[in-house]
Amino acid sequence: MEIVKKYFANLSPKQIAQFDALEGLYREWNAQINVISRKDIDALYERHVLHSLGIAKRLRFEEGSSILDVGTGGGFPGIPLAILFPKVNFHLVDAIGKKITVVNEVVKAIGLTNVKTTHGRVEKIKGNYDFIVSRAVTNMDDFVKWVRKKIAKKQQHSIKNGILYLKGGDLTEELRNFPSAQITDLRTFFTEEFFETKKIVYLPIKYRP
Repeated sequence: MEIVKKYFANLSPKQIAQFDALEGLYREWNAQINVISRKDIDALYERHVLHSLGIAKRLRFEEGSSILDVGTGGGFPGIPLAILFPKVNFHLVDAIGKKITVVNEVVKAIGLTNVKTTHGRVEKIKGNYDFIVSRAVTNMDDFVKWVRKKIAKKQQHSIKNGILYLKGGDLTEELRNFPSAQITDLRTFFTEEFFETKKIVYLPIKYRP
């Protein structure tokens, strides 16, 4: 928990309590349903919570905006971002039902009221969103095909609506078809060794009716 406060110093007491509750909840649920690798559960705040919050270092979501988290797994990056931005609407989607079960229980336990969840494939999701976030669920070509018609027309942020994607390693080949993609190294914001190769890819996407 201290690593979160290290980089996000202005958390409210409620947010601190919500973040603090995550470890116990994920340990309890992970013992029943493996949503986080065993080796990572001891580094939950660094490798999952803070990693998710890297998106917030790239962009501060505006009040009332809508964010779709695709392939949320155990709730990352959606749950940490929903704690950080309580006045932003988050829709967390995953094709694996047991993972959404865990997400729902964590959301309920910490009292998040700005999150809704769907068990299903993102292609079936209706609606439009300011930004679509994810943590490396597939290659960018396929991801864009899944979500390109889900971007809202109205612009209300400092950058154009689109995708904010947490990825690692050399992305040169993967992004060759996306010249407008912008890559930000997470080591710009976080000094821990884990973030040396971690990146955020921002890809603006035009609204398609």
